[in-house]
Order: sequence, then C-alpha cells, then structure tokens
Amino acid sequence: MKREETVDYHIKSAWHAISRMYNQKAVQEDFTTSIGFVLININSKEGTPATKIAPLMGLEARSLTRMLKTMEEKGLIERKPDPIDKRSVRIFLTEEGKQKKEISVKTIKDFNQMVREVVEEEELTVFFKVFEKINKIIEQIHSEALNPETIYE
Repeated sequence: MKREETVDYHIKSAWHAISRMYNQKAVQEDFTTSIGFVLININSKEGTPATKIAPLMGLEARSLTRMLKTMEEKGLIERKPDPIDKRSVRIFLTEEGKQKKEISVKTIKDFNQMVREVVEEEELTVFFKVFEKINKIIEQIHSEALNPETIYE
C-alpha cells in the first residue's frame, strides 16, 4: 500500500496544510496557532478555570502551563483567583487577548466558509460521519491499549 492510499496520510497532510495556513496568519498578528486555540477556549467575559483549558484542547497540563506563561508575558491573559474557590485560578483575557481571539475566530470562520463554498453539504455530512467513525476506532484502540485483556475477549 502506498502512503497516499492510507487514511492517516491524508489526515496528517491536510492538518499540516491547515496548520501552516493558520500559523502564517498568526505570525502576521504576532502570536501562534497554539496560542490562538487557547484564546478561543477562554470565556471572554467570565474567564475560564486554568484546569479546564488543557482538557478542552486535548493537551497535557504541563504543555499548557508553559503556553499560559508565554501568553501572560505577551499581555494576552491575566491569572486571577477564582471568586468562589480561592484555591483555584481563573484565566482572563486582556483587551489584547480579546482582539487576538477575535482574529483567531475570524480566521477559522473564513476558512470554513471557503471550504463550504467548494464542498457540497452532503459531502461534508459524509466527511463528518467518516471522522466520527475514525475517532471511534481510535478510542477503541486506546481503550484496548489501556485494557489489554479486552483484546482477547
């Protein structure tokens, strides 16, 4: 089987192309795609508990901690004690953080609009169903890796 015939090749090459496109836009605005995704996951009005951001993005907490530090240094976010649970920290967007979040959201919406202008709705429906099935397969493989005895049942 040629690599061009494998499912993961197409997923990976498409994601790399999308990521490069997003990064080119982010660099023009003096941030990164990763920072843009973090900004999108922070509630603009109420902030977001720091512990909730990593799971929303599928990141390890350690990776996010470094990124939050960078974002704080760039003046995009502020850390404040949670008003209800003083042991917890909430992440709030600064005015600049809100502007960068708007740019990130617009970039994603613009790309999705371009795709929808070229790809028919029924094709997208099939595309989304295929990805749901791929994710279920990955979840199954992951759960079997965690539970090796289930492989032989």
